[in-house]
Amino acid sequence: MNIGLFTDSYFPQISGVATSIQTLKNALEDQGHSVFIFTTTDPHVAKGTVEPNIFRLSSVPFVSFTDRRIAFRGLFQATKIAKEVKLDIVHTQTEFALGAIGKYVAHSMGIPAIHTYHTMYQDYLHYILNGHILKPYHVKQLCRAYLHNMQGVIAPSQQVKDVLESYGIKIPICIIPTGVDLKGINENPQRDVRKDLGLSEDDIVLLTLSRVAAEKKIGHILDILPEIIKKYPKVKFVIAGDGPDMDNLKQQVQQSSLENYVIFAGSVEHTDVGNYYRMANLFVSASDTETQGLTYIEAMAAGTPGIVYDTDYTETIFDDPHLGAIFKTKQEMKQKIESYIENKSFQIPEEILERKLNEISAASFASHVVDFYHEAATILQTNEVTND
Repeated sequence: MNIGLFTDSYFPQISGVATSIQTLKNALEDQGHSVFIFTTTDPHVAKGTVEPNIFRLSSVPFVSFTDRRIAFRGLFQATKIAKEVKLDIVHTQTEFALGAIGKYVAHSMGIPAIHTYHTMYQDYLHYILNGHILKPYHVKQLCRAYLHNMQGVIAPSQQVKDVLESYGIKIPICIIPTGVDLKGINENPQRDVRKDLGLSEDDIVLLTLSRVAAEKKIGHILDILPEIIKKYPKVKFVIAGDGPDMDNLKQQVQQSSLENYVIFAGSVEHTDVGNYYRMANLFVSASDTETQGLTYIEAMAAGTPGIVYDTDYTETIFDDPHLGAIFKTKQEMKQKIESYIENKSFQIPEEILERKLNEISAASFASHVVDFYHEAATILQTNEVTND
């Protein structure tokens, strides 16, 4: 198949969505499909740079979310390219500009269009004029309007499907958890991250790796850290990533006198994330807004157990205590972390890890998505016959 992925967020932007799209692209190509990325221009990609099968449309920074971008033109350019490469299906990854362009392309070519609903926007409204303009009801309206006349939508978890159904979405909804590029996590050049960060081999390292933003709740981990350190003085907490909440977290570290225990590692290249996961004893995330928890799975793929917030999704992923544990409250998070430290439960047994990774591999992810593509094509053909 010739597949068009339309997204406002793609590398070199660092995000779970960008990683998910690249994972899908690579896995689809491994299975013999041709994948074409339609995305935004980026200041970190020099004008004139040749990127095979990646087409960048003119864009500007997104309002109140300036490390993300939104296209402001390119409708006819994208349509011309899509016809030249003979797309069989459009798969949108955003509800904004590139998503609208993708829908137009599909309609003009008479091919199916499906969508992946990546983001629970009701959790991010504070980024747009501090939440004074857009409300959860507007998210519902946007979602219903965008998905109208599409052939299907992928939900990365049951939680997302439940939200979509609560919005009154009537098109087919298929739960397909995002897969992990196991080769990318474990086969990239390995280096000694502990040495680079000034950590010793006997330090007990807690790691969080994500965009450093308020919704990630990294401050909740800092809240419980003094109690953990009092009991286990060798504990160090590495915060990998960058974002708008960085200054607030640094201030919190200073106020709590944690300067000797917290390391801000800054942005991490995707090719290097496996080295960070492997150097940690535990991966910890207090975020309650994750729809696909890609970092959880990446850490697991590197063999590092996770302590993560309890959702319908994480319950299915962390179904064995060797893989990690889930929590609801800060106190419960502290107890789980201390339990793993006390028992030195820092390595996932190989047979348990292999079973889980087979479930969430990139190859399995791509196969399920292709099955849904075929279902979408059948739906479109059926609707065309009915309308005739």
